[in-house]
This record gives sequence, structure tokens and C-alpha cells, in this order.
Amino acid sequence: MLVEGVHFDLSYSPLKHLGYKAAVVNFSDIYAMNGQVKQITVSVALSNRFSLEAVEELYSGIVLACQIYGVDLVGGDTVSSNSGLIIGITAIGEAQKEEVVYRNGAKDKELLVVTGDLGAAYMGLQILEREKAVFRSDPNIQPDLEGNDYILERQLKPEARKDMIELLQKLNVKPTSMIDVSDGLASEVLHLCKSSGLGCQLFGEKIPIDPTVMNAAEDFNLDPTTCALNGGEDYELLFTVQQSDYDRLKANPNFTFIGHMSEGSSAQLVTKSGQSVELTAQGWDAFLHK
Repeated sequence: MLVEGVHFDLSYSPLKHLGYKAAVVNFSDIYAMNGQVKQITVSVALSNRFSLEAVEELYSGIVLACQIYGVDLVGGDTVSSNSGLIIGITAIGEAQKEEVVYRNGAKDKELLVVTGDLGAAYMGLQILEREKAVFRSDPNIQPDLEGNDYILERQLKPEARKDMIELLQKLNVKPTSMIDVSDGLASEVLHLCKSSGLGCQLFGEKIPIDPTVMNAAEDFNLDPTTCALNGGEDYELLFTVQQSDYDRLKANPNFTFIGHMSEGSSAQLVTKSGQSVELTAQGWDAFLHK
């Protein structure tokens, strides 16, 4: 469920992009269990400030996502709202029983792997919020978004990593546990640790961060690693594999080894200086954001 004013801001989120994102973030949950998305239902609550054309624009994004990912839109509901736009989507997927991956399957000394790069969606949000504030102070000033296409797209139009699920199958690698990075890397690592009854060592210098994220973080006086750990909305896949799978993945640029699981319950972040600190999650908490 996505709620206006909590999960998105229509002052800078195009409706077509929003529809696309609303669908894709649901697809991501199915891929994070090593499944394939087959169908979605879409329910929308909207106020009378939305024209028919606006509703069609929203749905065009949802339909586009379904076409690209091979998913059927099979139903839903539309109701009125007194408090803005609310989008609720249910994704239905399937997988062979023996292929399903849960969060609780990691074992001691298994390797932590993440797809793609992290922190871009968070930095995209920072840029959009900055330009919104500038516009509010002076509507005559045009938004300065030049050179930030990648990180803005990661925020406004993310992609689910169906391609990585297919690549893992092609490489004959089945993750032992997996989750998508929606609430920040630190939060997701802790979810895998808790579900599997283990601790871990996560190496900060190994976290994949795009150069554009580093540059944007520098502009905002932010630490890029902190953005990657706590930003969220990257929708990359975080998973564990057996050490015997290392050789199958090590040369592939889509995957980065960022740490390993360990006995006990202590999750440690190893900084670039070699210092170990307790890993804490400062990312999104649905019940703290009102």
C-alpha cells in the first residue's frame, strides 16, 4: 500500500511513474522469494481532485510495468477518498516448492551478496526534496536536476530484479536466504540475521555505490555508505550463498560480496578503518512515519 504524503509526493512524482513504481515494488517481493510474478490486483482510493485523465495516466504506468514483466492485471477496486491518493496492490506469484527461498535459510559462514548498487534512490529523494523546497521559496526558479538522471530514475521509476533471479538460475546458484532492499541495507541484513538465528560481519568498503551517488552525497554533506545502509527503496536483492558458490558469482559484475554470516546474534559493521561496530537499522519504519 502506498499513501500520498507518506510514500510519495505528487509535487514531483509523475502519475505514470508512480503507477509503474507501485506495481514494480510489489513484483520485487515475489522475486525476493525466488518466484515469478503472475498476477496483480490493484485497488485505488482517490479524491475528486483527480480527473479521469489523471487516473488513466496512473493506470498506464501500472499496465506498462505488467507488460514489461509479463504480469496479468486481474482485478481490484476503486473507491473515493477524502485524504488524497492511496494505492493498494497485491502481487501473486508462483515457484516450484523446492525452489522457494525464505529469509531463514542462512547458515554460519555463508556469504552475503547484493545485486546492483545501493543508495541511489535515497539520494534521488534528497535532490527532489531540495528542489521542491527551492521552488516553494521562489516559484520562478526552475528545478536543477541536470546530471542526476540515474539517481532520480532510481527513486521515481525503480526496477525489480527479475533479471537477477533468472541469472542466478542460469548460473545454477540457489540462494539459501533472500530479501529485497526496500527499507535500507542494514535493516534487511538484520532481517536475514534474525530470521536465520545468526549474526554477521558486513564490510562497509565492499558495499557497491555508484559514483553519482558519491558525488550527490558529497553535495549534501552525507556519508555515501550511510546512505546505502539506511536509505532504502533500492529494490536490489540481498541474499546468502554457500561458499562453494563463490566461484560461480565472483567474476559477475552484477553481484557484490559484502560480508558473511556468523554464529551468535551479533551483527557487526566493519568500517574502512577496520573497526567493528554494531550494525543498527536507521531506515524506514512504517509505524514511525505518520
